[in-house]
Amino acid sequence: MTALVLFVPAFAWVPGLRNAVSSNNKRSFRLEPLNSAPSMSLGSLHGQNSCFLPLKQLDQDYFAPRIVQIAGPYPGLSRDEYFAVTSEPAPEQGQWTYDFSDPDGPQLGTVAIEGSNVVASCEDPVVIIAEHQALAVPLPEVIKDPVDLIVLVDRAANYFEERKFLVLALPGDDSLQIGAFPSKQDLPEGSEILGQVVLCQIPWLPSMKPTKSGFMEVDEYF
Repeated sequence: MTALVLFVPAFAWVPGLRNAVSSNNKRSFRLEPLNSAPSMSLGSLHGQNSCFLPLKQLDQDYFAPRIVQIAGPYPGLSRDEYFAVTSEPAPEQGQWTYDFSDPDGPQLGTVAIEGSNVVASCEDPVVIIAEHQALAVPLPEVIKDPVDLIVLVDRAANYFEERKFLVLALPGDDSLQIGAFPSKQDLPEGSEILGQVVLCQIPWLPSMKPTKSGFMEVDEYF
């Protein structure tokens, strides 16, 4: 399992305005988007020009890996050490949670990702939390608000591949861009490839249809 550290349901979360939230004497952060949709797309998005993200759709019975703090080694564990760690509620079925160990510090969080060959093969993994609209990932029309997607990127794959989704840095732009391109000549001039998207995980939400009917073509959104 790759752990890539606020516990919130898997709805919209994009680094932006940080508002402190207090609940049951525990402090968490609600991160609200600065922009719900991109002003312009760079390259192709999902489903455009035969470019498709490596999507994984969770189902309503999925239990996400749970992030649990370590109290310390035994023997020799003290009472204070035992009670020093905190625990958070498990994520709802079909969704996941984020863990930010220091809400007052840099927002370097973690999220647990189910193990697989794709995840294990990542040489230098990092997760980006992207709104589904920003990548043109289609969800049921009943869903109007942005939904969080876990975008797993391998930073070691910092080279071009045809129709693979790339993380790009553009000259004079502090914001990174994600897009796919049919050829290397189509890359924006002066852009730097910082990695490739290897997995894009979609939560199951209550507004979605059940995903276990016994027929694969009906079960899977993607």
